[in-house]
Amino acid sequence: MPRLLADLTPLKVSPPYRRLFLGNCLSLFGTQITVMAVSLEVFDLTKSSAAVGAIGIVALIPLIVTGLYGGAVADAFDRRKVALISSLVLWVTSLGICLHAWLDVHQLWLIYLLMGIHSGASGINQPTRGAIIPALVGKDLLPAANALNMTLGSMAMMIAPVLGGVLVATVGYPVTYSIDVVTFLASLWSVWMLPPMKPERDESAGARRIPGLKSVWDGFRFQGTRPNVRMTFLIDLCAMVLAAPRALLPAVAAFALGGKSTTVGILLAGWAIGSFLGGLFSGPLGGVRRQGLAVYLSVTGWGLCIAATGAVVFAVGSPEAGEPDTIGIVLAVVALTAAGVLDTISAVFRSTILQAATPDHLRGRLQGVFTVVVAGGPRLGEAASGAMAVGWAVLLGASSVTHGTPGEAMTLVVGGALCVVGAALLMRMTPGFLRYDAQNPTP
Repeated sequence: MPRLLADLTPLKVSPPYRRLFLGNCLSLFGTQITVMAVSLEVFDLTKSSAAVGAIGIVALIPLIVTGLYGGAVADAFDRRKVALISSLVLWVTSLGICLHAWLDVHQLWLIYLLMGIHSGASGINQPTRGAIIPALVGKDLLPAANALNMTLGSMAMMIAPVLGGVLVATVGYPVTYSIDVVTFLASLWSVWMLPPMKPERDESAGARRIPGLKSVWDGFRFQGTRPNVRMTFLIDLCAMVLAAPRALLPAVAAFALGGKSTTVGILLAGWAIGSFLGGLFSGPLGGVRRQGLAVYLSVTGWGLCIAATGAVVFAVGSPEAGEPDTIGIVLAVVALTAAGVLDTISAVFRSTILQAATPDHLRGRLQGVFTVVVAGGPRLGEAASGAMAVGWAVLLGASSVTHGTPGEAMTLVVGGALCVVGAALLMRMTPGFLRYDAQNPTP
């Protein structure tokens, strides 16, 4: 059994990584609690789901801009300092959200502004932290370190939103936001304790200076000419754009499986539990050499699981009087749990390939692109799946309200199948990705 569990070696052999992990553990839970509380507060202020959804747009745009440019900054200066400054901005914005609640300001525009600044700082902080990890643990322990980070993220996504909702209901917004302010101090301390992390110098670039657009473009140019690195982005977009289920789950719960919001929570919990289990039992991943093949098989499995979810919805049809269909819910949760496991395995190896195969002087820029893809891909997928569901409903001549969810079910089945086909086509275009060897990482 211990061989199946997550490999804790990076925590044992690298004190700087251990401090960074523990600091990130506390701060991530606090941040996710704040994200949940902000959504609840915006809804309390506006009574509008659209206003809550706008938080995502407000956060995404700064993340894209700073994610691309922040990676170039991480490649130009001491990464410890870049991480420290961006972490300080994150803490100040958390403090601002906390103070606005304690002072009873509750202005929507101020919440949006602070969340936008927070997201922009994350766009610099995340690529920088990703570029730091290889120097702390070494190439051989990258899969284990990435699996630990994925496990931590999954735990936060499972527990923090529920905890945030309970805290808001029991102690109110000011105390809830204060938790994030306090826990984030651990993250600041862990970054402060890092040794200097100057990136390797690119001799062709001359003296290091403040990066401009050319520096950002150099990262894209490297990605465009290195098939293995490029494939880590393309195959993730294939999975997230063609087979993203999240936007379809409310309709699936309301008009097929029954149970409405409770069922949506159960389905999302199944996905999150799968992600957590994928990290918890990630011990064997460290011994996998054919990491490109592992990514391909994981993405293919993801597509099959999403298609299976759609098949369950088709089989259930429309519930009577909105009563939950227990068997249908259980089958859908099983499919989504398996999808979560495979998503984590894919993410671990994609991160590892990117970090190991990219030269150090470009690592921050590629991590920046990775951050943007991971953040933007699912949102594009949700928009595409929502539009496809409407299109299929029109073609099938049935609406969700009168005939269950034929549009949503067809979108899940076809999207999952397209993901499988798309992944196979990508491998046909770049067969060398299937032969990628972790012992000889080539970009």
